[in-house]
Amino acid sequence: MLLFRLLEAARQALWLALLLPFAAQALSPSRMHALAAGDNDTRIAALAESLKQGEEGLAVFVQALLDDSVKVAADRVFVVKDGQSVDAATGQPAPLPDTAEDVINSNQMRRELASALAALQLFSPELAERRAAATALTDGADESRLPVIDKALASETDDDLKAQLQQIRASVLLASPDVARRLDAARTLAGSLTPATRSLVAERLRPAGEGGEDDPAVRSQLEIALKAIDTHLAWGERLGVLFTGVSLGSILLLVALGLAITYGLMGVINMAHGELMMIGAYATWLVQNLFRTYLPGAFDAYVLVAIPVSFFAAAAVGAVLERGVIRWLYGRPLETLLATWGISLVLMQGVRSLFGAQNVSVENPAWLSGGVQVMSNLTLPYNRIAIVAFAALVLVGVSLLIARTRLGLFVRGVTQNRKMAACVGVNTARIDTYAFALGSGIAGLAGCALSQVGNVGPDLGQGYIVDAFMVVVLGGVGQLAGTVYAALGLGVLIKLLEGWQGAVLAKIMVLVFIVIFIQKRPQGIFAMKGRSAEA
Repeated sequence: MLLFRLLEAARQALWLALLLPFAAQALSPSRMHALAAGDNDTRIAALAESLKQGEEGLAVFVQALLDDSVKVAADRVFVVKDGQSVDAATGQPAPLPDTAEDVINSNQMRRELASALAALQLFSPELAERRAAATALTDGADESRLPVIDKALASETDDDLKAQLQQIRASVLLASPDVARRLDAARTLAGSLTPATRSLVAERLRPAGEGGEDDPAVRSQLEIALKAIDTHLAWGERLGVLFTGVSLGSILLLVALGLAITYGLMGVINMAHGELMMIGAYATWLVQNLFRTYLPGAFDAYVLVAIPVSFFAAAAVGAVLERGVIRWLYGRPLETLLATWGISLVLMQGVRSLFGAQNVSVENPAWLSGGVQVMSNLTLPYNRIAIVAFAALVLVGVSLLIARTRLGLFVRGVTQNRKMAACVGVNTARIDTYAFALGSGIAGLAGCALSQVGNVGPDLGQGYIVDAFMVVVLGGVGQLAGTVYAALGLGVLIKLLEGWQGAVLAKIMVLVFIVIFIQKRPQGIFAMKGRSAEA
């Protein structure tokens, strides 16, 4: 019983401490009553006057109004929470009269209160809170908020937030009855190169009879501002298309690198390459689930573990595939195509039986979430940037492996002249397995990367296998440099055509382009040289 009383006393003391700002505020009882009682127009006028005066304690009282914690009895205002009533004017506990009535806030009043609270939060010591307040204020600001905005501008130290506040101020002044203020606002908005500003300027440029600007000088300045904004946003769109093209190209490069080894170097038409990607993606999903269950504190590091796991999982399946099927079909491309197509169906059905037919979700770690804002209408996602960098690292690794290592030397030797390589003691069967496992492992890495930008499902690889073959053929069979050029070139070309004709027609146009290109240059962008070309 004593413990219960102590806890109750502590709770009441905490409640009184939270309400202490009412006692110390400069907000007068009459002002509180005006904010809580009366019609909407009266209350909104009182709120605007309080904001203009910058009365201390206003934010606390506005929050109480938004929480529906305020009651009015005659000319007194009370704040009630958890059954405890406090006189808002004195901050002291007070019994709630039987005649006390709830304060009813209409939707209009709630919008005004929320806007006022956002304006008051511009003075928060936390930058994140001030940014959130400025964002909330963007759509609800009017001339009654100008004193608060001007005060916040005078004290703000963050340049980006200061620019945002200047834009808000200019958007408010654009509706002012004073022509000089509207003209000044139009000049200010010319430097605010955002889509929201463009919408605002375009709205003011409507015909005067439809509520648009009627002053010629202001309209002229608004047209100049609109042109500057459109130019800036157009560059943002162009760079966005270029980045999405490079991003798609990096994904195609990851997918095609493994195929460049199994098909380009070994001559195996592997229709199960997409399913090896799927295996890498599901391996990433499994690693994610293990980290979430057993190592939740280290969840953000699961991708670093998933990369080697996805590689070795796909490589192991590829090695079994080569030893069990592919090794008997070298030099027989049609049989290889049919056999690997059948294996792809087996792998897809196996995954459906193990994990279900529905897609599974792979969550980005915190350091791959979000993005970096380059321009007002261009944000580069961290996961896409990471995939571009990852594709470059994998490319460098594969190039060094093929060109600088003993295994790479054996792979090139077996590819160029199998009989001669066997004569000098190279175990060609083992090298075939290693090379096919390497190509399969790279496909697993592609699946790991793809899991960070979309859902993982049994049909994941079907959307990329055709594009991967197009990249390898276009770049030149057996040419890693050609694969890079073809992947990035096709990625950018596809995105450019999608913006012009849509996704379906873009695919058709790219396919037609590749068919025509291969007819004119069958060897691809880079032709094989030396004895490799003669084989």
